[in-house]
Amino acid sequence: MCSICGIINFNEKHDSLATIEEMNRSMKHRGPDESDIFCDRNAVLGHNRLSVVDLENGHQPMSVIYGNKKYTIVYNGEIYNCDEIRRELSRRGIFTQTSSDTEVVLYSYILYGEDCACHLNGIFAFCVYDGERIFCVRDRFGVKPFYYSLRNNYLIFASEIKAMLLHPLISSDVTRDSLLELLYLSPNFIGGKSVFKDIEELLPAEYLIFDKNGITKRKYWEIKAIPYFKDRDYAIEVTSYLVRDAVKRQLVSDVPLCVLLSGGLDSSVVTAIASEEYKKDGRVLDTYSFEYEGNKDAFEKSLFQPDRDDDYATFVANYLNTNHTVLTIPTVDLARELYEATLYRDLPGQADIDSSLFHFCKEIKKCNTVGLSGECSDEIFGGYPWFYRPEMLYSDFFPWIHKPKLRPSLFCGIDKEAGYDLMCQKYKATISECPVLNDDTDEMKNSRRASYLSVNYFMTSLLQRKDRMSMASGVEIRVPFADHRIFEFVYNVPWEIKFENGVEKSLLRNSMTGILPDKILWRKKSPYPKTHNPKYLKEVLDILNKRLSTGGFLKEHLDKSMLDSIITSGGTWFGQLMDVPQLVAWLIQFDIWAKHYGVNFVD
Repeated sequence: MCSICGIINFNEKHDSLATIEEMNRSMKHRGPDESDIFCDRNAVLGHNRLSVVDLENGHQPMSVIYGNKKYTIVYNGEIYNCDEIRRELSRRGIFTQTSSDTEVVLYSYILYGEDCACHLNGIFAFCVYDGERIFCVRDRFGVKPFYYSLRNNYLIFASEIKAMLLHPLISSDVTRDSLLELLYLSPNFIGGKSVFKDIEELLPAEYLIFDKNGITKRKYWEIKAIPYFKDRDYAIEVTSYLVRDAVKRQLVSDVPLCVLLSGGLDSSVVTAIASEEYKKDGRVLDTYSFEYEGNKDAFEKSLFQPDRDDDYATFVANYLNTNHTVLTIPTVDLARELYEATLYRDLPGQADIDSSLFHFCKEIKKCNTVGLSGECSDEIFGGYPWFYRPEMLYSDFFPWIHKPKLRPSLFCGIDKEAGYDLMCQKYKATISECPVLNDDTDEMKNSRRASYLSVNYFMTSLLQRKDRMSMASGVEIRVPFADHRIFEFVYNVPWEIKFENGVEKSLLRNSMTGILPDKILWRKKSPYPKTHNPKYLKEVLDILNKRLSTGGFLKEHLDKSMLDSIITSGGTWFGQLMDVPQLVAWLIQFDIWAKHYGVNFVD
């Protein structure tokens, strides 16, 4: 994995070398192994490399000459069907000089042009420059980030917002609507733009072409609703093949690789397949599970978190004979590392769900550079309650936000009703775009809508967190379930097969029969763990009060009496984990973000 950035202007010669160097330096954490800059009359491109495959080669920016034209690429990602593409290139008379996927991606663009991304299976964001235009593209699910801005004939792009804000043409202005979006939806965001007025985001599965005529954008892939004519056994067989194939493809690495093992179904599936492959070569797979200081004594069961993960993770590790490590984060660190987590995300995010992963990735980096995760299975196979509780989809608001007006109620001087109406419109617009068939049952239509919503909002937030918190330490996290082939197939499997006997993710469970014991295979979903230690609330309240004493937007607008009331009443407000301590931690993140980036709230 890497970071990319660039400044291009086809209308005039420009000197942006100093700016691109500064932008590139700000993202060095994403690629600590190597950095370089490409520069010509119209473009400067920056790259930081995290070496994972073909450590000796694959230097970037990478240039080749083909057909009397020079092509230069800056690329962030991993391609999992490299061998197939390389064979196709050789059949066309193109023979690569390295084993890196960077060269394969570059020649794929030369061969296929704007359709190149359609041929790639992987996670990526890259740009190819040929002196006359620049082609920029992002993977189908947006696993890898891409931000850009068109200002005064300059196209400016980068992997992270912090780099974008270093360009003198880009302000830190945040509009009223973006502030409302933060208060109502964060850590989810409306795709296609960032919170900052001058910065946009390339959508997942979208490409951009920039030349003397300006910008053109198009989608190269979208999920489609198609009839399903096969039976249950076929669905199980195909799912089994696709999931196994996705995991196997993502085990390729020239640096130490591990799996993040919670003991839940999804991470255990990934671990079982990966461990099986490692054993073929006489290797032992490294696995990690996460815990919080004091959780053993403070844990309280809930509908969404019926039991702790510890014993399950250890059970799976012993069952599969992995080299397992349990990482524990101290409560003080969980609170204090909210600061760094916010700066690596460039936005207020998921509170201690961010800071814990940031901490754990720092520990993982001591022995491993690549990790596989079970993320994205719930969105695709139907693991969340809004898939099978239709009333959650008919609330006219995003179903994982339980109390949409709670967080905005903490801010004085905000038009809360206007904000609520605006977000309701966004929700309804997304629902209306969802591909369905006329003869779908009501249950099938509901499941499609739940999946479409989850993939386009909930999953993108989780992937953003995974990318920023892992890359902060130069760790590459891969997500095998975010394979477009799996989604394309499962999206069209009838709901009664996916929810057989009223059990969420039955299709995945049935397809993995034999590789895991029933204790794990049929375990009720348990989300990413959070701290239950009562000391955490005290820690974050102390931090918040100290920050409020220094002034700023939050000090001016926070209704402290309302916050005190919410602290007393309690209750989750977002997803399945975000309770009062996480709300306080989010307010800390908001204050850190607003002050550090010099955010200017404008109408």
